[in-house]
Amino acid sequence: MISIALAGKPNAGKSTFYKAATMADVDVANYPFTTIDANRGVSSVRTKCPCLELDERCGNDACHDGKRYVPVELLDVAGLVPGAHEGRGLGNQFLDELTNADVILNVVDASGATDAEGEPVEVGTYDPVDEVDFIEEQMDMWLAGIVDRNWETVERQSRSPGFDIDDALAEMLTGFGATEADVAASLRDLDYPDNPRDWTDEHREALARDVRARTKPIVLVANKADVAPEENVERLAETGKPVIPATAEGELALRQAVEAGAVEYDPGDDDFEVVGDLSAQQEQGLERIRDVMAEWGGTGVQQAMNEAVYDLLDRITAYPVQNESKWTDGQGNVLPDAFLLPRGSTPRDLAYAVHSDIGDGYLHAVDARTNREISDSHELEEGDVVKIVSTAK
Repeated sequence: MISIALAGKPNAGKSTFYKAATMADVDVANYPFTTIDANRGVSSVRTKCPCLELDERCGNDACHDGKRYVPVELLDVAGLVPGAHEGRGLGNQFLDELTNADVILNVVDASGATDAEGEPVEVGTYDPVDEVDFIEEQMDMWLAGIVDRNWETVERQSRSPGFDIDDALAEMLTGFGATEADVAASLRDLDYPDNPRDWTDEHREALARDVRARTKPIVLVANKADVAPEENVERLAETGKPVIPATAEGELALRQAVEAGAVEYDPGDDDFEVVGDLSAQQEQGLERIRDVMAEWGGTGVQQAMNEAVYDLLDRITAYPVQNESKWTDGQGNVLPDAFLLPRGSTPRDLAYAVHSDIGDGYLHAVDARTNREISDSHELEEGDVVKIVSTAK
């Protein structure tokens, strides 16, 4: 399962975002380090379900009238303060928790109502643009420290016959989520000495920065956009980073209203419908959320996760079935499963995603839309429905 980590300084709204996206019971408070131990939960990215092409919707619990929600892991960790890579605050714990994340949402307080340490200040007195590179810098320097501390091992290995720097660095960085391909790609883009003993601190830092960028891409979430000065959100958008304006509090309020039967709303919608009784205060609060949704196309919570997975990680959704005519599994369930795969994946890759035995026994695949066999090298596309034929059952 793809893992999305929520990062940022304390009190930027990470726990509110996490609670809204997972509806898990976590502490949400207006003071730094509300989160001490990492919260792990399941949320979803949203896409169009292929059942929209059928006469009836699929009836899957993860499908809301053609809006398909595909599970992802969401991780909320302690807030990061300046100097975290040196152990300040809960820095080491925070950074350790990020090693297995595939992508990071940097939750920024776009209102400027909290300073660099997460302490409340008057709205607009702190510049949220200062947070844009903050997470990157802390992670880059933390990884550079790991590379530096382990460099002596690489130097010793370099004295052995058959030494390969790609292999040595891949072994060192595997724990950070880097693959051999990531390390090889970084080394291709860097200028460095052949002998590891000639590497300088600058060489090691450049390696750390490049590997981090490849393995931990970042989306900026301009949170509290509903109370932020408009120029703050505009300036964040001008930084050249992927930026999603958001109101995590607004999303949480909507999801709680849905649970109470007062509102009809699916995560990622750009509007909602009031279907129950509301007090004047509740109605006024929801209307403020509606205004923000109209401006930004939603609350931003679902949009941020979709941006991270479908755009930054460039994933597609594929649907394996057993019956290519009815798009069902062996029990007659329509479109029972959805898998997030890297763009460029083949039917065999999908088979392995379903189960290693299915992949090992892979024979061929059938495009369920055309009922035609597709080649092993065929690159799957978003929304493909595929029958996998395998010797494994």
